[in-house]
Amino acid sequence: MSQVSPSEFKIAVLPGDGIGVEVMNACIALLDAAQKHDKGPTLRMTSYEAGAQHYAAAGEALPERTLDAARNAHAVLFGAMGWPDVRYPDGTEPIPQLDLRMALDLYAGVRPIRWFPGLPKVLANERATDIDFVLVREQTEGLFYARGRGTVDNQAGEAYDTMQITRRGTERISRFAFDLAERRKARRGKARVTCVDKANVFTSMAFFRDVFNDVARKYEDVSADHAYVDAMALTMVAKPWTLDVLVTENMFGDILSDLAAGLIGGMGMAPSADIGDDHGLFQPAHGTAPDIAGQDKANPGAMFLSGAMMLDWLADRFDQPMLAQRARNIENALQMVLAKGETRPMEYGGSAGTRAMTEAVIAALPYANR
Repeated sequence: MSQVSPSEFKIAVLPGDGIGVEVMNACIALLDAAQKHDKGPTLRMTSYEAGAQHYAAAGEALPERTLDAARNAHAVLFGAMGWPDVRYPDGTEPIPQLDLRMALDLYAGVRPIRWFPGLPKVLANERATDIDFVLVREQTEGLFYARGRGTVDNQAGEAYDTMQITRRGTERISRFAFDLAERRKARRGKARVTCVDKANVFTSMAFFRDVFNDVARKYEDVSADHAYVDAMALTMVAKPWTLDVLVTENMFGDILSDLAAGLIGGMGMAPSADIGDDHGLFQPAHGTAPDIAGQDKANPGAMFLSGAMMLDWLADRFDQPMLAQRARNIENALQMVLAKGETRPMEYGGSAGTRAMTEAVIAALPYANR
């Protein structure tokens, strides 16, 4: 896609299943409201079908039309997809988000975790209010490489899934993590990237660490260290405020990102981005939550923050500082609402559903430009 900065950005919207539809509608309303407060570019958001329920109705989880739209858009805004009772004939779930990662080569899964006033204080230590780190997850190989390639030998009673680690994949995810740490350094005053692996057990993970170390030598202004994945799980609970940027394999990142979200109260405030060299997809880290779907109970916070991440990515990619300011306005408005405490998501024991949270954040936008 051309890097010439347009005045209008095409956003492919994939609401998906369950609460994905509800939080997406909320996010679109917020993005529409936010762009009315500045003179920056407009977002032209168009919805496309995909997901488990679309598979159940039409026999395809990711239609070619939707994939083409994602390829040709400036960015993809994604709700949540999947449904417990909808399965492929082999028993696995339709997961279009994984198909999109592979089709668009979205190799970097970016999961920022930051506490701010109004969020639950999950940890007793007062320093937990300083939690501000990013988990960077390689998303095109690792153990997820085995998806669709696993083998079962019923006669022998054995099943195998193979982990793949390549130099190319590890180099580029490591560079992504170090570049991110350098950008964060301007705000934090320091930068550190931690390689999270299991190099003491697996040859593939020892290789991952060696390649990481090769990349680290090229970033003199960013410190680098290592942690085994089990030790990192403990560190996340014991002293997460010491962390900056973590980089890890696909499956390890999948597990640790959910643990990380728990440190700030749950998945409802955990945004994420799937980034490649040519495409970006932005989605809340939570699932479709069938137990509360359609009941106006979902916390749209993670979706709002994912929308802000999209604006930041577009701002950087197309040199559009007004989009970055729009992202700050959205973040600030959400933080103001939560800090004030009058409108509190049901997820955190309050009474505000999806619509009430959306209305409150939109109402705070005029006061958020700071």
